[in-house]
Amino acid sequence: MSKRPTPRGDHLRQALAQEAARIMAEHGIGDFLLAKRKAAQRFGVEDGAVLPKNTEIEAALAQYQRLFDGDSHPESLHAQRHAALAAMRRLNEFEPRLVGAVLRGTATRHAQVQLHLFADCAESVVMKLIDLGVAHEVTENRVRLDPARVRAYPGVRFEIEQQPIEATVFPPEGIRQAPVSPVDGRPMRRASASEVEALLAAP
Repeated sequence: MSKRPTPRGDHLRQALAQEAARIMAEHGIGDFLLAKRKAAQRFGVEDGAVLPKNTEIEAALAQYQRLFDGDSHPESLHAQRHAALAAMRRLNEFEPRLVGAVLRGTATRHAQVQLHLFADCAESVVMKLIDLGVAHEVTENRVRLDPARVRAYPGVRFEIEQQPIEATVFPPEGIRQAPVSPVDGRPMRRASASEVEALLAAP
């Protein structure tokens, strides 16, 4: 039977979540584990049992953004979502979906816009970018499909409206099953272009 966290343990866990959130916001770190480790190092914590969950860090990040980025965060998030929509419209034939922190609303100003595209081969996405005159870099992204499976998929990096975009290319059937979220381990939320339009139109 596991022990219940002590009040001191709860306070330390909360402090670690807040510090990890600050690190992510101020230093542009998007990796929860890395931010968590840096926070633990700063506090001199070696007991992994008191480290916060990713969901706790994301909640602390949202709170940090409300407190310290009250004006700039909504503006940068709107710019990221606007760039996402522009990219999705240009790559419409690949049924693009917005995922990640830009969709969830917790993206820092340093965050990349993350898209999922669906095509028989990644080369068709590359050719489309070439046709559009969009400079790009071919990449490979490791994606967790479920708790037991991690798989590498081709991807492309490019910029739209001065916003960095990272697109992962899945086979067409990949649209039916979203990978798991690094935040809560549940299937990632994916938003279509029309859903992103609705986000941009919301007050």
